[in-house]
Amino acid sequence: MDIKVWMYLAYLAISVGLTVWVASTLSRNGLVFLEDVFSDSRLAKAINHLLVVGFYLLNLGYVSVAMKYGGAIDSVSQALEELSLKVGLVLLVLGALHFFNVFALNRYRRSRIRQQAPHPPLPPAGRLPMGPPPMPFGPGGPGAPAGPRPPAAPPPAPALP
Repeated sequence: MDIKVWMYLAYLAISVGLTVWVASTLSRNGLVFLEDVFSDSRLAKAINHLLVVGFYLLNLGYVSVAMKYGGAIDSVSQALEELSLKVGLVLLVLGALHFFNVFALNRYRRSRIRQQAPHPPLPPAGRLPMGPPPMPFGPGGPGAPAGPRPPAAPPPAPALP
């Protein structure tokens, strides 16, 4: 068999194996998060199942489409380079899908918690007294002792003709 065929077989085995492992791990560990997000275990299980199916469809579809693209392979080292590029892209897609799901679900969870809050937070009880702003330098410039500034000299009177 050709080197490219072996590379494709290795790519499929690694990509499908990673997809199945990641999907089962996320499904198992993500169910707790989904139950907290939706506060209904039956709904959380249904959404978890739908997310896993969508995850498989998106990732395996990407693996299939990405298998076609690539350059000519003349040696084993080129095959390994192409294989690492393809598997790396699959891992990036897996990570991007995971972070998008977590971001969207966490945003939904925060809005649901905000809506279920019993009452809005209390208004401010008062204001803090505001003093004069602190002076960074003394009246004589940097390094001079800070203290009250002397009153400014009045402007000179205009000369009469």
